[in-house]
Amino acid sequence: MRAKQGDWVNIYNTVLKPEERAPQVPQDTKKVSLETWVKGFIQHDAEIGDEVTIETITGRKVVGKLVEVNPSYSHSFGNTVPEVFKIGLQLKEILFGGEDHE
Repeated sequence: MRAKQGDWVNIYNTVLKPEERAPQVPQDTKKVSLETWVKGFIQHDAEIGDEVTIETITGRKVVGKLVEVNPSYSHSFGNTVPEVFKIGLQLKEILFGGEDHE
């Protein structure tokens, strides 16, 4: 996929390789690179995988590998936990419902 100058994109960058991590970092963390994904407006036309410069919404210039054009948000609050609904309904009943609670 091709990105054109001014497109909203997502880039990837390795900040630190495992051997560059600080000595006080936990052992399991030391085994992996410190990575960033940053979204912003691409400063020149490019293809996925190219090294590009972007300008973030705050005006910061960042260099990295182009990984996505027009990225969307994909986070959530996880799967539904039915027990939490039941607790919420019971709490409402205790606090606000019924003749015994007026």
